[in-house]
Amino acid sequence: MRKPFYYPVFLNLEGKKCVVIGGGKVAERKVLSLLKAGAEVTVISPECTKNLSRKAISGDIKCIDRKYKQGDLKNAFLVVAATDDNEINEKVFEESAHLINVVDMPLLCNFIVPSVVRRGPLTIAISTSGISPSLAKTIRKELERLYVPGFAKSLNKLRQVRREAIAEIRDKTDRERFLKKQAENILKKLRRV
Repeated sequence: MRKPFYYPVFLNLEGKKCVVIGGGKVAERKVLSLLKAGAEVTVISPECTKNLSRKAISGDIKCIDRKYKQGDLKNAFLVVAATDDNEINEKVFEESAHLINVVDMPLLCNFIVPSVVRRGPLTIAISTSGISPSLAKTIRKELERLYVPGFAKSLNKLRQVRREAIAEIRDKTDRERFLKKQAENILKKLRRV
């Protein structure tokens, strides 16, 4: 089997059924990021972290208190297997006909989850194609220092400038030149801070 070459993509998970197999700390991190993306999350695990249990009680997620069994992935748009049981992870991979991520087992995935920096509408995803998640995390921390939380405010201002430019600057080349200059000015300003 050849080593996968991953195609970077950002998915709209709003209202999509996502199933997470496992209820530990790793599963919790996956669930929280899926919820942020607006997914409808079902967790299947005989044990869950306190935070996942609270999310189930509040109705934020559906929690099925048992081990995974064949058929649990029906109609799932995206699946994450986050158990420490390789046999279960392999069964989940075999059943899934959709997007599947088996934590720490890249050969049982058709997608991997990058390390992510979020600054409002800016999202930067970092991946080493599964070779070194710790290197991706180190790079993420560097980027978090470079793109400080205030960057989101500047980006939102740029959104308004772009809307006005689209409405007012008819010539496409002039508009692109103007918007490029605005983006460069924002980056220069942030780097001086």
